[in-house]
Amino acid sequence: MEKTLKKYWPIFLLPTMAAFTIGFIVPFIEGIYLSFCEFTTIRDAKPVGLQNYIEAFKDTTFVDSFKFTTLFAIVTLVLINVLAFLVALALTQKMKGTNLFRTVFFMPNLIGGIVLGYVWQLMFDAIFQKFDTALKLNEVFGFWGLVILICWQQIGYMMIVYIAGLQSIPADIQEAAMIDGANKMQRLFRVTIPNMMPSITICTFLTITNSFKLFDQNLALTAGEPMHKTEMMALNIYDTFYGRVGYEGVGQAKAVVFFAIVVIIGLLQLKLTRNKEVQQ
Repeated sequence: MEKTLKKYWPIFLLPTMAAFTIGFIVPFIEGIYLSFCEFTTIRDAKPVGLQNYIEAFKDTTFVDSFKFTTLFAIVTLVLINVLAFLVALALTQKMKGTNLFRTVFFMPNLIGGIVLGYVWQLMFDAIFQKFDTALKLNEVFGFWGLVILICWQQIGYMMIVYIAGLQSIPADIQEAAMIDGANKMQRLFRVTIPNMMPSITICTFLTITNSFKLFDQNLALTAGEPMHKTEMMALNIYDTFYGRVGYEGVGQAKAVVFFAIVVIIGLLQLKLTRNKEVQQ
C-alpha cells in the first residue's frame, strides 16, 4: 500500500493543489496587487501606490468598525468559551439524556447565518416593539443582539470540542488527585483545565477568527445600523467595495488590512495558549 501511494501520489495531490492554486493563491496575489490600484474591473486597474491604504485609514467608519469588532470579539470569546465549557462539563457527567442534549445544543450551528440573522431580528423587534423601539435604532441593542445570536449559534459547536477534550483526560490523573485530597474546584483548576489546553487553544482560535470574520449575521441582523455604529469590519469592506462608486481599490485595501489583522491576532492567540499546554 505504501509503495502504491509513493508511486501514484501525484494523481491524488496535483488536482487538489491545482484547485487550491486557482481558487485561492492566484486570487489572493491578484487581490494584493489590486489593493494598490484604482479600478472598476480588473482589466482597467491603474496603480496608485499607497493611496488606497491612506484613504482606508482616513475612513472613520473603518476605524470604528475595527473598534466595534474588537469589542465584540473579546465579549464573545469569553462568553462562548466559558458557557461551552460549563455545558460540556455538565454533559460529561453521568446523567440521562446527554446525547439528546448534545444534539440540541449543536443544532443551531447547522443553520445558515443569514437565516439566523433574520429570525433573531424578528424575535428582537417583537420584544422591542412593546417599548416603542427597534433593534436597528439602538447601537447597544444591536451589539448585544449580535452577541446573543453568535453565542446561541456557536456554543454547541465549541461544546463538542470541549467534550472531546474532557473525555481524553486520563482517568488515573483525576483519581490520583482525589487520593491526594483535592476537592472538585482544585481538580477543575489544577487538573482538568491544564489538561484541556489543546481544546481551549482550538476553541479560542475559532471563536476569535469567527468573530472577526462575521458577516452574514451582521448583515441580516443589524446591517450596520444605526449609522454604521454596529457595522463590523467584513460588512464595512463589503459596503465600501460594492456600495461606493470609485472606491473598489479602497475596499480591496481594507480587505488586505483585515486579512493581516486576523492573521496576526490568530497567531498571537495560538502562541499564548500553546505555551500553556501540558504534556500528558
